[in-house]
Amino acid sequence: MTGDETYRRLAGEGSHSPNLGGALITWVEPTKEHVHGYNRWYEDDHMVTGAMDMPFMFGARRWVAPKRIQHLRSPQKSRVAQPLDAGKYIGIYWISEGRLEDHEQWALGANYRLREAGRLSYRGKDANLLEERSHVFTSFSDHIGTTYRDNDVPLNVHTLMQPYQGMMVQVIDAKSSREELSDWLTQSYLPKVVTGKVALAIKFAPRALPQDKLAHVKQLDGVDKIVTVLHFLECDPRDAWDSNFASAESDIAAGGVATLGVQAAFIPTVQGTNKYVDELF
Repeated sequence: MTGDETYRRLAGEGSHSPNLGGALITWVEPTKEHVHGYNRWYEDDHMVTGAMDMPFMFGARRWVAPKRIQHLRSPQKSRVAQPLDAGKYIGIYWISEGRLEDHEQWALGANYRLREAGRLSYRGKDANLLEERSHVFTSFSDHIGTTYRDNDVPLNVHTLMQPYQGMMVQVIDAKSSREELSDWLTQSYLPKVVTGKVALAIKFAPRALPQDKLAHVKQLDGVDKIVTVLHFLECDPRDAWDSNFASAESDIAAGGVATLGVQAAFIPTVQGTNKYVDELF
């Protein structure tokens, strides 16, 4: 049996770069009553069919915030996570340079197909998705820079395959322009934070979600002025909080160009298991 030769043609077209071009970042709060079923459905089906088996996605890792690290969040009146402990899971996926638009189009088509097949919910086609989970912040985002602690840290394309023990997510709102904020982060803020057990920080510029997005996916206001920063840690987030992140709200405010929308600590899930599911609520 011969495969569809369209795929051979498409493989010879467009960007074929080894660089990190962007990310899918999907931050979700499961409903307590459905968390076990949701967790298995997400990892056993949706993480594959709704993300990883699509073209131009080359890295993935899922992260979780059990109760013991849920206090490692700020500010208390976050405009992103409401309440502040919302968003127990976050999925991070790498997308190839020059291929974000192509991947996004494939993702829309695939997820509409999954919806029609009743596979956007572990309970099937007639389930109300909002009874199972809600989106805190989901975006396709362009990579706009990486800060490394030192020259021995592996390149950002390898980050989701490295055994990092923690991740700190920051969503930062520019007062004026995203470009000004990005420059300030690289020149002033991140060199002071990416020290000790913080190996690297990767900056992303979220894009507005397409108008024909699935209805349950949340779009944040002011997305064109947001920079999302993912910090990857060689330790439990509790061991880096005081030294690297506790003062983030005031440090960012003191820079005069931005405010902290939210920051939150995570540890990696143990893929394919229900570890941590009973430690979330």
